[in-house]
Amino acid sequence: MNLTADTAAFDDIRPWRDLYRQEMNCQIIHDSLHRREGWTQSFQLRIGGTAVGYGAVAVAGPWKDKPTMFEFFVAPPYRAQAFKLFHAFQSACGATRMEVQSNDPLITVMLHVFARGIETESILFHDELTTSLAPAGASIRPAAPDDGEHLRSLALDESAKWIATVDGELAGAGDILYHYNRPYGDIYMKVAESFRRQGIGAFLVQELKRVCYEGGSIPGARCNPKNVASPMTLQKAGFVPHAHLLTGVIPPDAKANS
Repeated sequence: MNLTADTAAFDDIRPWRDLYRQEMNCQIIHDSLHRREGWTQSFQLRIGGTAVGYGAVAVAGPWKDKPTMFEFFVAPPYRAQAFKLFHAFQSACGATRMEVQSNDPLITVMLHVFARGIETESILFHDELTTSLAPAGASIRPAAPDDGEHLRSLALDESAKWIATVDGELAGAGDILYHYNRPYGDIYMKVAESFRRQGIGAFLVQELKRVCYEGGSIPGARCNPKNVASPMTLQKAGFVPHAHLLTGVIPPDAKANS
C-alpha cells in the first residue's frame, strides 16, 4: 500500500490539528507557529490515498535555513504504520532536525528512533500545587508607564505588565504570555539582583499564577535546563516538571530499526 506525505495548505490539516490538540490536552509550545504566515510548511499524510494525519515543519524565525519537524500526528486506527508514515514525511519535507515536546508520545518515539544528538532545550512545567508564600513586605501591582526607566536600570523586562515590590521598592517584574494554545498562559519573571535569594521570585510566580487563573487561563512555565535557580523557584511556587522540549538531528541515512 502506498504511503505518502504531500504538501498541504494549513486549512487542509486544520481538522487533524484539532484532534492533535485535543489529544495533547496541555500547553503546546509551538502552537502559534501555524498562525504566523510563512513560518510553517504542512504535509498531509495518506495511506492508499486516504488522509490519516499530518506533519508540520518550522521554516522561518529561529528555524530559517534549518527546517525542523515539530508536529507529527497520525489518527489512532492508522498508527501501526507510524514509522513508515514518518519516513514518508521526512523524505518529503527534507528536514534534518526535530524539535518536540516529550509529552507528545508519538513524535517523541520518532525522535528517539530516527534522530541523533538529542538534547533538552527546555524543561516544561505545569501547575499542581496552590501555595501561600508571603515574604515580608512583598506585593505585586500592575506596571505603570513611568516604571520603564527603573526596570531598565535593574536589567528587568521593561515590557512586563506586573511588578513585584518589597516595602514599596521595585524588586522584580514578570508577565504571562498568551501566544500558545488557549487557555494556557506562559509565566516568566526576573528578580533584581539585590532582592534575589529572598523568596521574591517564587512569590512573583505564585501571584502571576493567580492572575492567570483569575483571567480564565491555565498557567504554565518553562526554563533552560542549565539554569539551576529557575526550576527551584518554579517548584516553590507550585509548578511541577512534566516534560522536556527536545531537539535532535536526523542523519541522511536514518531508518527505523523497528
